[in-house]
Amino acid sequence: MLRRANGTHPRSRFFIASLLSYFIASLCLASCSRSSHSDPSSLTFLIEANPTNLDPRFATDSQSQRIDGLLFSGLLERDNQMNFDVYLAEIWSTPDPLTYVFHLRRGVHFHDGRALTSADVKATFDFIKNPANKSPKQGALRMVTSIETPDDATVIFHLSQPYASFSVNLIPSAIGIVPANAGADFSRHPIGSGPFRFVQQSQDEEVIVERNAQYFRDAPQISRVRFRIVPDGVVRALELRKGSADLEMSSLSPDIIPVLAHQSDLAVTDRSGTNFTYLGFNVEDSALSHREIRQALALATDREALIRYLLDGQAKLAAGALPPDHWAAEANVAQYPYDSARAEQLLDAARFPRKQGGVRLHLTLKCSTEEQARLIGAALQEQWHRVGIQLELRPLELATLFSDVARGNFQITYQRWVGANTDPDFFEYAFSSKRFPPDGANRGHYRNARVDALTDQIRMEMNQEKRKALCSEVQKILAEDLPYLPLWFNDVVSVHRRSLGTLDLPSTGNYNFLAKLPGHR
Repeated sequence: MLRRANGTHPRSRFFIASLLSYFIASLCLASCSRSSHSDPSSLTFLIEANPTNLDPRFATDSQSQRIDGLLFSGLLERDNQMNFDVYLAEIWSTPDPLTYVFHLRRGVHFHDGRALTSADVKATFDFIKNPANKSPKQGALRMVTSIETPDDATVIFHLSQPYASFSVNLIPSAIGIVPANAGADFSRHPIGSGPFRFVQQSQDEEVIVERNAQYFRDAPQISRVRFRIVPDGVVRALELRKGSADLEMSSLSPDIIPVLAHQSDLAVTDRSGTNFTYLGFNVEDSALSHREIRQALALATDREALIRYLLDGQAKLAAGALPPDHWAAEANVAQYPYDSARAEQLLDAARFPRKQGGVRLHLTLKCSTEEQARLIGAALQEQWHRVGIQLELRPLELATLFSDVARGNFQITYQRWVGANTDPDFFEYAFSSKRFPPDGANRGHYRNARVDALTDQIRMEMNQEKRKALCSEVQKILAEDLPYLPLWFNDVVSVHRRSLGTLDLPSTGNYNFLAKLPGHR
């Protein structure tokens, strides 16, 4: 009987999960009744991690970027199909591939009352571009040679070469506009022009934001949001059950959510998301360098069963890295439905026959110590064992895992992309042979000359239809070569007060829906 690396059979985890759910339900029956809010238009939003830096010139972690999306405005914004639309810019144009012109809205003010002008836009980008400031976003602006501001409402960016994904850097979660005189301590009290204004932050405890009544669009009806930092998932569930919190988003294990959904004053909103989960292969490994082996592992993976039983159905199968409703996504690519017989044929053809004990080869999967990652690893051990693959599961702390993967010290790794996989430039960043770490994220050292050429073209092609055709070809090649085994796109799931109604959750998992919630519940 197959067991996990630590000796625990995978099925025992389901028993533990059931006990956990029972514990939550029992404890909540004995808990006090729901606490009331003094202000029914304020919210307590549970998040699992502390935002590390709310200065949008430095923010790179997901919590900082999501809260920054409420505090700051960008020149542009994106819809769920990842198309760009105006935001601070009222009109924008690209008269040639090296020039971007933005005409700003009049009457936009920062939270302290100052008017937002082109000088603030220029100062924000100039600060990031200055190497002395050591912004982690400096590389994203490497193509920008100069910025002109001919008047208070016009900004002109000049680029050194065509860069079709330049617009990605202009949305609020990437680079929100800050006042021109923002000082070194700006992150302690950030001032933006977004729908909410910053009130206070207590390290590892909470971030509080309030309604910006002077927001240049429709001002939020919610008066205040308290982002309360609760690292433990069980504690977050208990806080929701006893009524001391109003909502969370994609922070609970799938087995707990049905328990919470049975409480009369709680509801669940679920929508398809863009966060991409995958297995990354080190293609320099002696076994995994064979494309047939990677294809065999794909065929030996029952992804539908993993989604059904381990994710409670809260994910959608992935054929590639781009979300399926993305404007550049290609659906007509090689597919790998579960087929263990075909997997064994490929393994035989690659000259990896079954040996003593029926084992063809040994592989190691590195993942985080997060329980869901360990569960997925244990299930893969069992599935791949059926075709003669002996898989060792090696859970690591995140810092160690990321270090090992960046150095190429892995065979297979279980990972997730959050946000970066929503733009076609992702293909260059993750798969070009020019973008091995630390200059990119091609951690498995995948090499394909045609992919290199195509991603160079994708970066510079300004015509969206032509760019889409280039992306389609890349996706077809990647589906055959399989430097990644695409697993699924995780749903965006929120457990929340039923009185909030059905939430209009964005596919990217940002917090912008808070600006549209009704104020009285």
